[in-house]
Amino acid sequence: MTVGGVISAIIVGAIIGALGRLVLPGRQNIPVWLTIVIGIVAALLGTLVARGFGWANTAGVDWIEIVIQVILAAVGVALVAGLYGRRSVP
Repeated sequence: MTVGGVISAIIVGAIIGALGRLVLPGRQNIPVWLTIVIGIVAALLGTLVARGFGWANTAGVDWIEIVIQVILAAVGVALVAGLYGRRSVP
């Protein structure tokens, strides 16, 4: 993986993670860096799912792939926010 690939993954992850947070109601008390990590993972998993079903190779923008990625990011943010909020601070 090149430096450009890592930077692209971070940018796409930030966008997908932010979109995942936007579709969830209420406030999620997780750090921005965690949102980016969730977005990167959701983007990778969403691409794998879309390729598995043959939806990733379309002419133009792959809207189905993007929707899958955002849904996975929203689920990831909801799960992590639920777990992160339960941490007890001594």
